Amino acid sequence: MNAQNKDAAIAAAAACLAAGGLVAFPTETVYGLGADARNGEAIARLYAAKGRPRFNPLIAHVADAAAARRLARFDAAAEKLAAAFWPGPLTLVLPKRPDCAVADLALAGLDSVAVRVPAHPVAQALLAAFAGPVVAPSANRSGHVSPTSAAHVLADLRGRVDMVIDAGPCAVGLESTIVACLDVPTLLRPGGLPREEIERVLGRRLALAAVSDKAPLAPGMLSSHYAPKAKLRLNADMAAPGEALLGFGPAHEAALNLSPRGDLIEAAANLFSHLRALDASGAGSIAVMKVPREGLGEAINDRLVRAAAPKAGKAK
Repeated sequence: MNAQNKDAAIAAAAACLAAGGLVAFPTETVYGLGADARNGEAIARLYAAKGRPRFNPLIAHVADAAAARRLARFDAAAEKLAAAFWPGPLTLVLPKRPDCAVADLALAGLDSVAVRVPAHPVAQALLAAFAGPVVAPSANRSGHVSPTSAAHVLADLRGRVDMVIDAGPCAVGLESTIVACLDVPTLLRPGGLPREEIERVLGRRLALAAVSDKAPLAPGMLSSHYAPKAKLRLNADMAAPGEALLGFGPAHEAALNLSPRGDLIEAAANLFSHLRALDASGAGSIAVMKVPREGLGEAINDRLVRAAAPKAGKAK
């Protein structure tokens, strides 16, 4: 995308958001489906487009930390994390201000608000042009594999979204890490920022939140999420008859490999696109090789466990 086309796309997308439209745009993590965070009707359209449970709150994306402070109250821990990691793949769940502009529908009835300053230049340009908060869950049907390209967005949401900004594949490929600073700093969802880096800045270990299927504090906390149509079998050494093998490290028989050299950054970037590709191949079952749990491996394993969980409405 050249500079002239980018500027025109950003201006058109900002106008679309202002008119109550839905715009899919890239962040460094995954593509987001954006709506004006202050417009309850637009947010209702977003929920409908995704088929998203109404009790699942949305993240408000803002241009900078100053804009986030207009929505939420920051304690000392939140200030440290914002200074260290914004813009970037970190979402903070904070007490909302009494005059918080985010519509109640996006907050799912909570007294907290999830905020993030994305690092992708297109996302930053869009937020600056729009000059307001944008709620932007992943641009896919709820519970499906998250999108890391514009093609993934269209595969799920064609006809349900007003505009898609195509800026190529996402660099991180995993959703943001979510930390609540409501009392004790708590990890709600592992993601594109490793927990160890957050704990290093805080000088303490994060508490861990339990998975919730009733009233989650943040997106991505449902037990079944990020799911392909195919069944997943985790920690496999090899594929059984009829299975496609998703490899990690040296695995010559793998249909696709998250990272032949065993690089967790490469594996994170490939996770959702490889799951989508194996789903599209018609595989009824996917055997996934073991992925180490350190660093970004914690978030990769979190997504795989949720993707392998029984789907809502099916026997558990």
